[in-house]
Amino acid sequence: MRAARLISLLLLLQSRETMTAAELARELEVSERTVYRDVLALSAAGIPVYADRGRAGGYRLLGGFRTRLTGLTRDEAEALFLAGLPGPAGDMGLADAVAAAELKVLAALPPGLRDAPARTGQRFHLDVPGWFGESTPPPWLAELARAVWRDRVVDLRYRRGEREVARRVEPYGLVLKNGTWYLVGRVGGATRTYRVDRVVGVEAGAETFDRDEGFDLAGHWREQAEAFLRQLQPERVTVRLSPAGLRALRAVAGSPFAYDEAVAAAGEPDGQGWVVTRLPVESVPVAYGMLLGLGPEVEVLDPPELRELFTDAARRFAGLYGR
Repeated sequence: MRAARLISLLLLLQSRETMTAAELARELEVSERTVYRDVLALSAAGIPVYADRGRAGGYRLLGGFRTRLTGLTRDEAEALFLAGLPGPAGDMGLADAVAAAELKVLAALPPGLRDAPARTGQRFHLDVPGWFGESTPPPWLAELARAVWRDRVVDLRYRRGEREVARRVEPYGLVLKNGTWYLVGRVGGATRTYRVDRVVGVEAGAETFDRDEGFDLAGHWREQAEAFLRQLQPERVTVRLSPAGLRALRAVAGSPFAYDEAVAAAGEPDGQGWVVTRLPVESVPVAYGMLLGLGPEVEVLDPPELRELFTDAARRFAGLYGR
């Protein structure tokens, strides 16, 4: 989000030559303090931004500095247009903006690379929702996206079970996971996550917030996702797996986290190649249904109640197939 704001600030200075911090803050819909930090970031990146003091002063670029899309390879140009794949951008209300940006980028590309958008569109299509998921974007997604871009504080009404709760949120980012949109924001200094399809009302006023520039949205989401999976699979079962059973475990483990933990915990193979390991599971009944799919390639060692379920299943299988 900040990278897009820095580019906007640079383009404003290119087009208007001199602008005060107050004018830039109004255009970018941020605080003047944020403008000061962004100008320092541009200077640190080698952009020649100069501050004129006095009544007619402001920020300007030295020496007629202009950005140009030079030095792009074909792979880089084609990767650039992957950002305009249909779907998520349209869901956030940015389809027109993406189309306009593509035209401007296309005009700035060297002639030999101007077929990049056509080549990309012919080769890649992003269909984000699952097969049985809802394809209509949540009604408040576009409003939340605007607040995220502009660092605007929002008053959120959210459906939690049978009741509705209200929260004042500093919206840090949006995440699309398996066809479902999530809002990551700060409430009273604590980071919270909300499913956007459960939001029933959004009010964004003029109040902005100072973003913590050290916040890593992707890193935060990875940590939250792993913690969520651990909560879903709090129990452990001890099993003995054949080489074929260990290979097939990925398909039945329930999550990549569970499979990876089981592989990491596996001991040395015995003389027949079987290994003993501990597998994260949601519960004993869920583990029974999951491991039953491995058939004779798994032996349950612990807990006793799960082993008894498999003993009973073996007796019933013998009755069905031993006639």
